[in-house]
Amino acid sequence: MSARTPTALLVLKDGTVLEGIGIGATGEAQGEVCFNTSITGYQEILTDPSYAGQIITFTFPHIGNVGANDEDMETTNLAATSGVRGAILRANITSPSNYRSAQHFDAWLKARGIIAIGGIDTRALTARIRDEGMIDATIVHNPDGEFDRDALLAKAKAFPGLEGADLAKEVTTGQTYTWDETRWEWGEGFGTNDKPKHHVVALDFGVKRNILRCLASSDCKVTVVPASTSAEEVLAMNPDGVFLSNGPGDPAATGTYAVPEIKKLVESGKPLFGICLGHQMLAIALGAKTEKMLQGHHGANHPVKDHTTDKVEITSMNHGFTVDRDSLPPEVEETHVSLFDGTNCGIRLKGKPVFSVQYHPEASPGPQDSHYLFDRFVTLIAEAKR
Repeated sequence: MSARTPTALLVLKDGTVLEGIGIGATGEAQGEVCFNTSITGYQEILTDPSYAGQIITFTFPHIGNVGANDEDMETTNLAATSGVRGAILRANITSPSNYRSAQHFDAWLKARGIIAIGGIDTRALTARIRDEGMIDATIVHNPDGEFDRDALLAKAKAFPGLEGADLAKEVTTGQTYTWDETRWEWGEGFGTNDKPKHHVVALDFGVKRNILRCLASSDCKVTVVPASTSAEEVLAMNPDGVFLSNGPGDPAATGTYAVPEIKKLVESGKPLFGICLGHQMLAIALGAKTEKMLQGHHGANHPVKDHTTDKVEITSMNHGFTVDRDSLPPEVEETHVSLFDGTNCGIRLKGKPVFSVQYHPEASPGPQDSHYLFDRFVTLIAEAKR
């Protein structure tokens, strides 16, 4: 076999074939190709359940150079992948050079069953997605370099896409559990909240571990329940507040069973906080609509303005659907907006302790600008208890 023979392919559904170096797990998978602009956090990104059904193009060229470790995982289900279908890299993976590295990134990808391809012109692919939108594809890794390109193309064309897809059911927890681990601190690692002041029930549509840590660090005992849990079951746990988590897929699809329960939770008067998919489904429950985005928002350093404080915060984002701001009813106030494209990034219900944001306040794309939202939630809880 020639040294130039590709060992991995990315076959786009329009027939374009990109050849590269196979990395990580062998096999094939279909998904929607998006791009992520972060320069750090690749392990958190690849274990974020919100990426279920997607193949991630990393715009930063050096992915894997700090290795992998057990602390930087975001999915709560460590026995399985987060649902991500694959990764696209500019360069091959180098040996790790970081004191926190416990495993070579290639070995980590293999262990997680994630297929990756290196040697791709990720700038060109990103520009195409920017201009034409996210595109369905097949990613395949075969060390022998033998591929049935026609069959791979047919599978890419057959991929149903993410519109109409309820992917939360694929990544949600299978059983209720309690969370008390707090945020990571330099020199100390993760802590434990053994004296919580409040009780929050979190509906898991694909929740990230650091969201749960932020809630625990805000003096909350967190009970995590499956996505299909009814409002009656949630309220029977006597929570002080309810959290609607992030997650993958089409909010309208997951909303077929989740939105009616969210409406009941809103009517209960309990403080309610939503992030990402939780934000989108809360908006639907309040009478708004959602729509698919051309390229989505995936990455760090997205500027968002908080209209309630007139401050601009630097945020992390990961979403391919958005709330149609023009569909918001009069009783719903837009609180946050993207300064990149003006899309909605936050709402609150007038007269009730109910609010949500589109971005990820638990993430730290450098600054920790958005952690105040957890304090805002806890303040509403404390006021409701009084």
